Amino acid sequence: MRSTKKGSAMSNLRDLTPRKPRRCRQGCLRSSPLAVHSRCSLMKKLGLALSGGGARGFAHIGAIKALVENDIPIDLIAGTSAGSFVGGALASGLSIDQIIEVGKKIGWFSVAGFSYSPRGLLSNAPMGKFINDNFPVADFEKLVIPFAAVACDLETGEEIVLKDEGDLAVAIRASCAIPGVFMPVVDSKGRALIDGGVVSPMPTRTVRKMGADIVIAVDLLTCGSTFWGRPSTLLGTFFQSAMMMIRTASRNQHYRADIVIEPKIAHIRPDEIAKREELMELGERAVLEKMDEIKNLLQG
Repeated sequence: MRSTKKGSAMSNLRDLTPRKPRRCRQGCLRSSPLAVHSRCSLMKKLGLALSGGGARGFAHIGAIKALVENDIPIDLIAGTSAGSFVGGALASGLSIDQIIEVGKKIGWFSVAGFSYSPRGLLSNAPMGKFINDNFPVADFEKLVIPFAAVACDLETGEEIVLKDEGDLAVAIRASCAIPGVFMPVVDSKGRALIDGGVVSPMPTRTVRKMGADIVIAVDLLTCGSTFWGRPSTLLGTFFQSAMMMIRTASRNQHYRADIVIEPKIAHIRPDEIAKREELMELGERAVLEKMDEIKNLLQG
């Protein structure tokens, strides 16, 4: 196992002023600088389920920012694809300010490279290096918040939930390995894993199984994609059809959540990394619109 690592890329982030210790509603001191530190055992556990969505995943950062700044503690996290990247960042111990700074450094070349392989046009091996350079821990065993990344076994079609132990970067890479675009990621058990969105685009069931009493789901898929219109090529038809199936599958998991957050991001393509600021703002706004409902649920 690799030990906790804090590379030079983190040097500037460590200088950020930590939050003051907070108390939960029972009055228990929370010494962690993160506002998302787990609550005392007497309180219900809140789980966060984060969907896939490509570059739209920046909206997850804004959603988490709104939760943290309103003292909504997060006890468990499950993420699929882009949701696994953002969820893993939070679970690793990064503050929301640090996650925003890391997000500003993300570009396509920092997470992907040409593979020259028939199994995928691209490799997301660079994503693994980016994670190891910017996340403070490398292994599940050292995470601050219990976290699961959802992937799919390419051979069996089985949903694979990666949690509790092992390499964090490998798990996130596997969850983000879009089939046909990225090469499958081989884990320590020799399984060829692909994007979890194939089997579980909205991991509400996963976070429930982890022990969440209350689930907040952030869905970046069901808002639709009005920007494509009618596809004019075979590839476009295939992609549009696949996205329709994924959106339906994601919506079918809403019933497992207590609150579903759906940012209004249909006008932004999943490849528009340059719109990260707008996506973060829209994610934050979507959570704030339901903040009263969230607080009432926690106080119930």
